[in-house]
Amino acid sequence: MIVLSIVLSYLLGSLIFSLIVGKILRGIDVRQHGSGNAGATNTLRVLGLVPAIIVFTLDMLKGMAAVLLGDWLTGGEPWAVVACGLAVIVGHNWPILFSFRGGKGIATTIGVVAVLSFVPSAIAGAVAIGSIFITRYVSLGSLIFTTLMPIIAAIMGEPIEIITLKIVILILAAYRHRANIQRLIKGEEHKLGAKS
Repeated sequence: MIVLSIVLSYLLGSLIFSLIVGKILRGIDVRQHGSGNAGATNTLRVLGLVPAIIVFTLDMLKGMAAVLLGDWLTGGEPWAVVACGLAVIVGHNWPILFSFRGGKGIATTIGVVAVLSFVPSAIAGAVAIGSIFITRYVSLGSLIFTTLMPIIAAIMGEPIEIITLKIVILILAAYRHRANIQRLIKGEEHKLGAKS
């Protein structure tokens, strides 16, 4: 059941709602527009606020669903549930259903950690939201969020499974945001509300 739960979580992650919503609303692949990313922020740029909210919510919900599914199928085995959380994020980032070209996994990550580690993640999220509000750099906020999560989790004495998950999430986020990091360093990163 552990393997089944991980596979199902990956497949759930592979449902890329920005692509689905883009096809339904405008008949387009959002990866061919804006920043080229298959996520809520690019959906905002390309399709507008309401579609972006829909995409963000659905991406977050699939992260929550994968963790809850894993908990149910494995009887709450901690490492198995964490593996399901990681699998849904990997599925979002590299979806088999969409040629392995997905998003950066932040909304899905929020769903995963909201179920597994709400308070430490909420603290990190609040700081990240503040940084986005001040700088208008969503990528910077995402990186702050994923960097602070394992630190705060360790300080608050979270289980080793959760801390390990958050470290892996940080590594994945840094990798997926590597182009953003380069643009941030050069001062060329796209700001929220600005055209790519």
